[in-house]
Amino acid sequence: MKGKRWINFVAARYVSRGRRNSPSPILSVLGIATGVLALIIIIAVMNGFQLGFIESILEMSSCHLRLEHVPDNDIGEIRGTLSSLSGVISVLPFKEHNVLLRGRNANPRGALIRAVPADALVLDPGLAGKLVFEDGDGFFNIDDPQSIVLGAELARFLSVHVGDPVNLLSITEMEGGSRVYFVSGIFSSGFYEYDLGWGFINMDTEDDDSFTTADTVLGIKLKNRWQDQHMMSEIKKVIHDAPNGVSLTSWRDYNRSFFGALRTEKLMMFILLALIFIVVGLNIFQAQRRMVLERREEIGLLRALGASDRAVRLIFVWDGFLIGLAGSGIGLVIGLLIAFNIPVFFSFLEGAVNSIIFVVNNFSLWFGGAANVEEFAVFSPRIFYIKEIPSRVIPQEVILIFLFGFLSALMAAWFASEKVSGAKPAEVLRYE
Repeated sequence: MKGKRWINFVAARYVSRGRRNSPSPILSVLGIATGVLALIIIIAVMNGFQLGFIESILEMSSCHLRLEHVPDNDIGEIRGTLSSLSGVISVLPFKEHNVLLRGRNANPRGALIRAVPADALVLDPGLAGKLVFEDGDGFFNIDDPQSIVLGAELARFLSVHVGDPVNLLSITEMEGGSRVYFVSGIFSSGFYEYDLGWGFINMDTEDDDSFTTADTVLGIKLKNRWQDQHMMSEIKKVIHDAPNGVSLTSWRDYNRSFFGALRTEKLMMFILLALIFIVVGLNIFQAQRRMVLERREEIGLLRALGASDRAVRLIFVWDGFLIGLAGSGIGLVIGLLIAFNIPVFFSFLEGAVNSIIFVVNNFSLWFGGAANVEEFAVFSPRIFYIKEIPSRVIPQEVILIFLFGFLSALMAAWFASEKVSGAKPAEVLRYE
C-alpha cells in the first residue's frame, strides 16, 4: 500500500463508529477529560492555599534571607550595602520579643512582638502588601513610643480596640515588670497564627532594658526567592569584613520542615488523583484488546492487501492518540476555565445545593416537620479562616497533567495493539 493517509482514515472511522460489543470511545474520552479536569482544579486550589501560607511566612516572618546577630553600630552601613545589590528588593531591620499581653480580658496571652522602624511598610513593600488594617487610622502607626499594632485575633482575645491599653511583660525578663502600650492599629494578614500571636512596636523608641538585649536581624527580600543561593554568595562577598558571629540563613533552611511537609502533601495528593488515569488507561487497554479481536477479519484483509504489521498497529495507536488528545484537551480547557474562576464556580455549586436544601426544608414544613437542614457552604467563614477560596495555576503542572492524560491513552493503545503482529492473514481469511 502506498501512502500512509489511509491509516488516519481507518483510525478515525474506528473512533467515530465505535466498537461492536464494546464501550463507546466517548466514554474513554470523558474518563480522561474528568481526570485532567479534576487534577487541574484540585491542584490549583491546593496551590492557592499552600502558596498563600508560604508567601505569608516569607513576607512576614522568615523573609527570603535573614542576616542575624548584626551589631547595632553596623546596622546602617550593612543595610545600605545590601540595599544596593541588584537582586534585593528591601532590607528591614527588626528585633523579636516573646511577651505576655493582658488587655481587658483578665487572661494573659503569649505573643511575639516584632520591633521595627516606624516606616517599616515603606522599607518593606512585601510586608505592607500582606497587612490589611481592620481598625485604626488605616495605616501602620507606631510613631508614638507607647504605640502597639496587634493582630485581629489577638485583639479579640484580649478584648481591646484602638486606643485601649495593653500590659506587656517580657518573658525573658519577668522581674523587669510590665509596660503599658496603647493599641494604635489592628491588622489582618489572612494567616491565623500571625493574627493571633503577633504585634508590632517601634524599634527606635524601645528603651526598656528587657527589650534592648534582643539581637537585631536584617530581613532581606529578593526579586526572585529561588535565587537565594546565588544571592547568599553575593552578600557574603560584600560583607566579608562583617564582625564575627554574623550568620546568613535562607528561607529554605529556616522553614525546611514546614515546606517539606507541604511538598509531601501535594505530591501524595497528585499521586492519588493520578490513579484516575491508571483506571481509565486500563479500560482503554481492555477496549482496544477487544477491538483487535473483533476486527481480525479486517486486519487480515489489510495485511493481505500489503499493509505491514507496523502500519496496522498504527491504526490502533492512532485510535488511542485521538482519544487521549480529545480527552486531555477537553479536560484542560474546562479545568482552566474553572480554576481561573473558582469563586464563581463554588458560588454556583453552593447556590445549587442550597436550592435543593430550600426545597427539602419547605417540603418538610408542609408535612408538619421542622426545617433542620442549614445552608451549605463549601468553606464556611465560621469554620475556615478564609474569605474566599484561593486558586493558583502553575503552567508547568498543567502541562504535566495534560501529558499524564494523553500518554495514559496512548500507552494503553500501544500495548493493546501488540496482538496485531500475531495475526496471520491466511489463517484469518480462511476462518472468517
